[in-house]
Amino acid sequence: MTDLRTQAEEIHEQFSDQLEISVDDVAERLDTLVNEYKVPADEARRSVTSTYLDEAGMEREDISGGGGDGNERKQISEVDAPEEWIDLTAKVIELWDADSDAVAQVGLLGDPTGTIKFTKWSKSDLQDLEEGQVYDLRNVVTDEYQGRFSVKLNRTTVIEESEDDIEVGDDDATVEGALVDIQSGSGLIKRCPEEDCTRVLQNGRCSEHGEAEGEFDLRIKGVLDDGNDVHEVIFDKEATEEFTGITLEEAKEMAMDALDTTVVADQMRKETLGKYYRVSGPTFRRYVLADEVEELDGAVDAEATLIKARSI
Repeated sequence: MTDLRTQAEEIHEQFSDQLEISVDDVAERLDTLVNEYKVPADEARRSVTSTYLDEAGMEREDISGGGGDGNERKQISEVDAPEEWIDLTAKVIELWDADSDAVAQVGLLGDPTGTIKFTKWSKSDLQDLEEGQVYDLRNVVTDEYQGRFSVKLNRTTVIEESEDDIEVGDDDATVEGALVDIQSGSGLIKRCPEEDCTRVLQNGRCSEHGEAEGEFDLRIKGVLDDGNDVHEVIFDKEATEEFTGITLEEAKEMAMDALDTTVVADQMRKETLGKYYRVSGPTFRRYVLADEVEELDGAVDAEATLIKARSI
């Protein structure tokens, strides 16, 4: 791992054309995160880079003739990291009701490789997207939440209608097997309350924003074994509630009664471990993100399941 000064010089070189910053400015931000807030160096670099990406995006006023300089044009299946500026061509599959005044539109985009959620901020003052229309979108920013990638349209985004149609591909997968493990970080968790930040708190601290009270959430990170391969699956709050029958409010009551949040994951393990399931949903890296879950007939030896779970 390079030292903080070297990292500061690399970040400064990346943004010096867009922002009036010095190497010392960058180094000070890195030093504060690493030495004061004890954030790991790689996470600190990601946080500082994200901050400068936002600042650079707000200052890029010469976008009207095209997307951001050097943006990579990607297909949806190639979106594999947050906080990247990219261009893409996609069809609006569905529009959803926005749950915040800060959001002008939210919905689903698709191309031949799959689908991805998009958010258009109210302050962006961009034209509205229409269902069924194909758009060339330049200068959008990638994001990630609970293992699912999305893209954000900001005031520097360029939107152009396309006369071409797109046949949208399906990126869903179906796996099945015995649930042999519910991994650490499952059950009742807390997320950073800062706007647009969904990081899970570790010991009451967000890796980007430092110490925080946090907001409760539910999730499961599970492992299915079909006898030949293991498949990692992630359940968000809605999927976890449906899968376990434990609501977020019930989980908080359980934790309050026991003065321990781990009792929630323990109860989930007790109810589900060792049973057979079929899980379907979109894929993210090595994970299947659970949209549909079906319990199958069959059982596994409880002792063997526990031994296998502990060995993973």
